[in-house]
Amino acid sequence: MLHVALSALLMMLLLGAALGFLGGMFGIGGGIVAIPLLAVGFGMDQAVAQGTALVMMVPNLLIAWRRYSQRHPVARKTALQIGVLACLTTWVVAHVATRLAPEIMRTVFSVFLLALAVRLLVKTPASPNAVAPPPRSLRWMPLVGMVGGGAMGLLGVGGGLVATPIFTGWFRQKQTVAQSLSLALVAPSSIIALMTYSAAHRVDWEMGLPLAIGGLFTVSAGVAVAHRLPEKRMQAAFAWMVLCTAVWMLVKPFVLG
Repeated sequence: MLHVALSALLMMLLLGAALGFLGGMFGIGGGIVAIPLLAVGFGMDQAVAQGTALVMMVPNLLIAWRRYSQRHPVARKTALQIGVLACLTTWVVAHVATRLAPEIMRTVFSVFLLALAVRLLVKTPASPNAVAPPPRSLRWMPLVGMVGGGAMGLLGVGGGLVATPIFTGWFRQKQTVAQSLSLALVAPSSIIALMTYSAAHRVDWEMGLPLAIGGLFTVSAGVAVAHRLPEKRMQAAFAWMVLCTAVWMLVKPFVLG
């Protein structure tokens, strides 16, 4: 019995380490993979899977935020505005999300990821001879916090997946800079989301804590890899990661029957 418990603990730690690396690399906390894995692979209710994934995501996001900020500092005023709007929106939407049927949440989650992945992959590449347009005014940047916060509250994840393409596309920021800005949004809002899901008894702490501990050892390595990869390769990897997760989330329940 003890051997089985230790094996399960080791598996959760290793899984958390793998998810922590991915979270650090893409600035998303690892929840994009953890939620479908917990929901489909471990048979969790969708809301519980999202709440449990948040246990792992909170420390991962905070560490990643610190690492990215060291390389790409965000103005305190901008970070504060983004974070506050994200937290308020997350708090409101999360209260609604914890009362939705699991089937609705799973469908919303899957379709959201699929649409986002397709949008990223079909984006027309710029001509090599084209002059890069200057970055847009950052005055409206804090409003991205509301969009990302809504995704965090509804899905328990997705704030960075929504915000990062907006920062790279509309505000014309580099991929790693956009991920730094996104972390200013998702790191504080993930804490609000976790508190809300926990209050609604939608968190499995016994599984979430080992995942969180495992991720602590690999987040920084993921951040380091992200800054060594070329810009286009990072954008492509980000898009394909989202697409694969969306397809897997839609297909796996039918495969398992």
